[in-house]
Amino acid sequence: MAANGGVSKDSGHARLHQLGYKQELKRDLSVVSNFAFSFAIISVLTGITTLYSTGLKFGGPVSIVYGWFIAGCFTMIVGLSMAEICSSYPTSGGLYYWSAMLAGPKWAPFASWLTGWFNIVGQWAVTTSVDFSLATLIQVIILLSTGGKNNDGYEASKYVVICFHGGILFLHAIINSLPISYLSFFGQLAAAWNFVGVFVLMILIPLVATERASPKFVFTHFNTDNGDGVNNKLYIFVLGLLMSQYTLTGYDASAHMTEETKSADINGPKGIISSIGISIIVGWGYILGITFAVTNIPHLLDENNDAGGYAIAEVFYLAFKSRYGTGVGGIICLGVVAVAIFFCGMSSVTSNSRMAYAFSRDGAMPFSPFWHKVNKHEVPLNAVWLSALISFCMALTSLGSLVAFNAMVSIATIGLYIAYALPIFFRVTLARKSFVPGPFNLGRYGILVGWIAVLWVAIISVLFSLPVAYPISNETLNYTPVAVGGLLIITVFAWVFSARHWFKGPITNIDA
Repeated sequence: MAANGGVSKDSGHARLHQLGYKQELKRDLSVVSNFAFSFAIISVLTGITTLYSTGLKFGGPVSIVYGWFIAGCFTMIVGLSMAEICSSYPTSGGLYYWSAMLAGPKWAPFASWLTGWFNIVGQWAVTTSVDFSLATLIQVIILLSTGGKNNDGYEASKYVVICFHGGILFLHAIINSLPISYLSFFGQLAAAWNFVGVFVLMILIPLVATERASPKFVFTHFNTDNGDGVNNKLYIFVLGLLMSQYTLTGYDASAHMTEETKSADINGPKGIISSIGISIIVGWGYILGITFAVTNIPHLLDENNDAGGYAIAEVFYLAFKSRYGTGVGGIICLGVVAVAIFFCGMSSVTSNSRMAYAFSRDGAMPFSPFWHKVNKHEVPLNAVWLSALISFCMALTSLGSLVAFNAMVSIATIGLYIAYALPIFFRVTLARKSFVPGPFNLGRYGILVGWIAVLWVAIISVLFSLPVAYPISNETLNYTPVAVGGLLIITVFAWVFSARHWFKGPITNIDA
């Protein structure tokens, strides 16, 4: 809204002005639209469907059902801390801008450099993994539609899967090139699809299945038979947590969309918290519904089943086949999940592009002026296509080795959470006394909640770097610490040898 002629200026616009930035993106999103982007990126249908096999393998129902709540509670704590900071600094830069403001003048450039690169690479890894999981699911749908693995169904090669991946990213880039009003509609459609899809599947699948698990199995069965030489129950449970923690990421999208959100200093934080809270509730419903249709864990994980070892696909397929003699209904249900994953990837590219736009606005990226450009519809078009291209390049590692690909995707969880934790860490240490809260704040509990959030990220960073199979070999080694450590080394080296001479942290452009 214009500030002239006595018309009140939007509070998010006014705060952006105070922070030294001019309004370049169109501020047209409601709190519902802001929530929708984060909810669609968290997308419980995407994360749970993709990693349900991991949960079944490591701990089974117990690690899936209870692990979801443990990860959910701590994720909410991280989200509350981020929401408090977002309320004070509602800019598209999000995390890296917060780090600069909270680390103080001396550390601001390095803090924002480190946070920004962990954030943007983590986001690219999220888009890569989401769209690759969709490409893999399309391959499974084709396999089941042509008869399944045991009836000579068509099993796409890794080259066909990477072509699917490229096509999906191309569509996402085209959709993200549209004006924000269209994108807002797609975002709300995505949230609605995820919400309704979860409820349909959690009721339909156990209802159709002729064999159902008992409540005792769902709430107390602990699967120790993982075939990977991991026998300690606590260790197994921890590995099973990965499914939940991988799913509950990406809610920083609400922060990256703040420059396009009305009253962003209030609605940005609302978007973060509501997307996490609603995801925890509907995700648990989805987990329970699917797990009640699980009766034979070894069969679901067997690579020789009709779905080629894709657990949820086999659950859906068997549920309908056992009752109707055909698995077509199960394939249609997989289609519902596929659309949800498509929307998840679409929203992920939106968030990526806003981060790249803001980071290049501050000169942190090579060829920054080019990536920072917005078109006549106020869309950062170049940043959109850059994000799609980098995500495609990251997926090419899958052609060489799935081990390398999985290591890179691990940056999606650990790298992103490190980026979440850094500004919170600066908030509870260097800015403990100087932080000026916005309209949404945690009051005297801000420091305590912040420390719990930082400790949780430190714990999961260690846990998800542990080996997932014994004995350890080239094929079974967990390369997560290599990938995340490599990103840290490259980022610090680039800082020491180059960026510290020219990168000064966020640059205001109000006078430009």
